[in-house]
Amino acid sequence: MDIPQIRTFIAVADTGSFIAAAEKVFVTQSTVSIRIKNLEEQLGTTLFERNKQGARLTVAGKHFLKHGIALARIWDEARLSVGLGEQMEALLVIGGQVSLWDDFLMRLLPWMRIHMPEVAIKTELGYSPDLMQKLTEGSLDIAIMYRPENRPGFKIKQIFEEELVLVSSLPDNTEVFDHDYVFVDWGPEFISDHALNFPEITTPRVSLDMGSLGIKYLLLTPSSGYFPKRIAQPLIDNGDIRIVDWAPSFKYPAYLAYSDNIDIELIKNIQQGINVIKKEFSKPSK
Repeated sequence: MDIPQIRTFIAVADTGSFIAAAEKVFVTQSTVSIRIKNLEEQLGTTLFERNKQGARLTVAGKHFLKHGIALARIWDEARLSVGLGEQMEALLVIGGQVSLWDDFLMRLLPWMRIHMPEVAIKTELGYSPDLMQKLTEGSLDIAIMYRPENRPGFKIKQIFEEELVLVSSLPDNTEVFDHDYVFVDWGPEFISDHALNFPEITTPRVSLDMGSLGIKYLLLTPSSGYFPKRIAQPLIDNGDIRIVDWAPSFKYPAYLAYSDNIDIELIKNIQQGINVIKKEFSKPSK
């Protein structure tokens, strides 16, 4: 099994380009071409359609992609298992949606390290469709996301409700969209709801792909943007920013999704940690 070859194939599939894949796996474009050519010869089929726009998976390529991801995952597990040592019993791969990593999953990880010291943890970032696909392919063990798809062989449990609110560091009675409005990409669900409610905003003045780090922009310059209320609340309490009362808030239930095959005791421990973090958010602000 040629793992670099497999990883190169996955990189081309992800980026749609031999050039971009070369940058992703840190090799030359010619090396990417050679690896893909060798893999196609070994499989006896063409995996990509090449053209000036890039590389697109063939039907055979799409079928092989799930196997390629599984092969890479098996190798990672084997390599990490060898290096886990006697103190580690398992490797857990956790995927989370962008906004849910900010201040929620980042709090859960330390809790897990304290209460589940025998479990090694690997994390990934993504949006709901990608996370669900990776769960199905087996490259993730659990995922925390908005609006997961119901699929056979998987359990989905709601853990809390996320609320995105429009907050501003502009003075009261100031039209927020006439000034420095910040658009943060919170995923396809938010993009759809935002477009529906604010169709006139076609090109935001500032777009940030920084998650909740973007809220610091509001502290540096008078501006406005949508952020999770759990993250904005301390700044609201301090008087640094305010909620724009007339603007709609967007609520997205957050779910824990996992395979039926995962250790039930492991899931119970994770759910216990999630409940602890939820209680921290529900504590009244000082």
